[in-house]
Amino acid sequence: MAEVTEGGHHFDIKKLSFIGVLVSLGIVFGDIGTSPLYVMKAIVNARGIGSKMPFNEYIEGALSCIIWTLTLQTTLKYVIIALRADNKGEGGILALFSLVKNLKKGWLYLIAIVGAAALIADGVITPSLTVMSAIEGLEIYNPHTPVVPITIGILILIFTVQQFGTSFIGKFFGPVMVIWFLVLGGLGLSHLSENLEILRSFNPYYAYKLIANSPSAIVILGAVFLCTTGAEALYSDLGHCGAKNIRVSWVFVKIMLILNYLGQGAWLLTNYGKPGFSAINPFFGTMEEWMIVPGVIMATAAAIIASQALITGSFTIFSEAMSLNLWPNQKIDYPSGVKGQMYIPRINWGLLILCIIVVLHFKESGKMEAAYGLSITVTMLMTTILLLFWLLKRRVNKILILVFALVYMSIELGFFSANIIKFFEGGWITVILAGFIGICMYAWYNGRSIKTQFIKFVKLDKYIPIIKDMKLDETIPKYATNLAYLSRARRNDEIESKIIYSIIKKQPKRADHYFILSISNQEDPYTFKYTVDEVLPGTIYKINFMLGFKIDRRINDYFDMVIRDLMADGTIPSRSSHPSLRAHNIPPDMKYVIIDNTYINDILLTVKEKIIMNIYNFVKYIGSDDFKAWGITSHNVVVESAPMTEDCVGNSKIEQCEFIRHNG
Repeated sequence: MAEVTEGGHHFDIKKLSFIGVLVSLGIVFGDIGTSPLYVMKAIVNARGIGSKMPFNEYIEGALSCIIWTLTLQTTLKYVIIALRADNKGEGGILALFSLVKNLKKGWLYLIAIVGAAALIADGVITPSLTVMSAIEGLEIYNPHTPVVPITIGILILIFTVQQFGTSFIGKFFGPVMVIWFLVLGGLGLSHLSENLEILRSFNPYYAYKLIANSPSAIVILGAVFLCTTGAEALYSDLGHCGAKNIRVSWVFVKIMLILNYLGQGAWLLTNYGKPGFSAINPFFGTMEEWMIVPGVIMATAAAIIASQALITGSFTIFSEAMSLNLWPNQKIDYPSGVKGQMYIPRINWGLLILCIIVVLHFKESGKMEAAYGLSITVTMLMTTILLLFWLLKRRVNKILILVFALVYMSIELGFFSANIIKFFEGGWITVILAGFIGICMYAWYNGRSIKTQFIKFVKLDKYIPIIKDMKLDETIPKYATNLAYLSRARRNDEIESKIIYSIIKKQPKRADHYFILSISNQEDPYTFKYTVDEVLPGTIYKINFMLGFKIDRRINDYFDMVIRDLMADGTIPSRSSHPSLRAHNIPPDMKYVIIDNTYINDILLTVKEKIIMNIYNFVKYIGSDDFKAWGITSHNVVVESAPMTEDCVGNSKIEQCEFIRHNG
């Protein structure tokens, strides 16, 4: 897919363009662009009481860590390397998994699940942390500012507008973020002259010196890591803007970020020891008093944009997870009429509730930092593992792969160690949230596999004569003109026995045309095709939809297109088979039958499989009914139940002892 609409703009993501760069600034860098709101404050708090390292050396070392983290982690790993690992233009951990899942490594799906679950947890922490950090700036102006209620109010507003679409708001994302980054750079530059020695931070020796000599180095790394938390979102948004636009805009973003961090460092060195110093967020400390309120407004706008990007990113992750059989089907809306701007109602309100719980629990942004860093560190580790397999698949020199593995596993395991020690300070929330989502994904993926083991497939040819005779048997009431079933049979000549059971045994269903619909998941994210196999001329048709993981599973809409094509070429009639209706050009009726497998005998399952199926049945209630998820209106849907298998369970047969017949 080369052309994308975002915020009302049309541009080719494969080409470098002004609009592409502007949109990249608006939707890609919101998360990492709001990091200056809390990173330096976290670093100052991480210094600890009784630290023997001089304050100026501490700040210079911390800034050196920030600069080189942004260089190695964000620039080299993500902007230069990861953006090359695109699946037909799409990025993110699940798109990366799609590229390597055929390497016959059966456990790779676990890596994808852990990474995706942690990224979704980040989608809860990010809106809470960024909005609260922005509102806390008002405490400088008024110490009694009700930060928590204002934060919750803004979060409710952000999540409420999702259902109306973000096309209109999206037009302003780019310009607002351009202003935001210029403000960041300007604030930093205005204070840089106060202490030019801060420029020594570009020397990586100062980072090494801080880590080697500071007793609280592990805590400091946890604070430093916050500067790169938006890197994973950068990779996930590849499909929205394209690699060239992201890379060019990153040059501008990185310069502005580093200028701001250096300016905050210079301000810290100039004001260290002054009354009230420890209570001031260095970001807002760099502002003149008259700038505080406008600065908070601008920071809040940037925080809303960052939150918006993470929320829509969460929708994308769940949509991809549905296509990869990692999550149950759920109803997806496109309120803006734009493909990239989806809305999943249950996910939206679930995220809002979790955000409110997080805000009410922590009450201060500083207490959220532990939870924030831990979730995204896990995602980055999982991305690194998948990137290693992608590099192997691309036949990159194994020495270079080894170097990549050693460097980034060391960096990210170090950051993970720095964040995991804050588990009891708030990191546990991330672990519980990501763990819950991950377990649900694991149970759904494996539960589907378990159910598949018990689904009996039969040769369709065997039942063609019966269906052919049924169609001619007028003693059987006509059930529908067009009758459609959803099938997951992989072989073109097979069909689930439950569908035959429904057509022939449960209630004989006579119809003029039978349609067997199936979905074939494609690695190309935007594949959108179908094939038709006429199994019994004029009667039975198998329709195979070949859909990429970025294409919504709205089978009802797609099948309507297929029906129109079949009517247009004369394969099936375009008017009702009933004379009275045909005379008025009324189209033929259509009915869907969806069959749910209701029972698996516990004798057939191991203890592990029983646990998985129990969780699977719970997760099933999170999803939508099949006909809602597939966009089928309920008025023409019949939901039936069928046994998992018609075969007798067990190897032994009960013995008949006696048969007594009484003559009446």
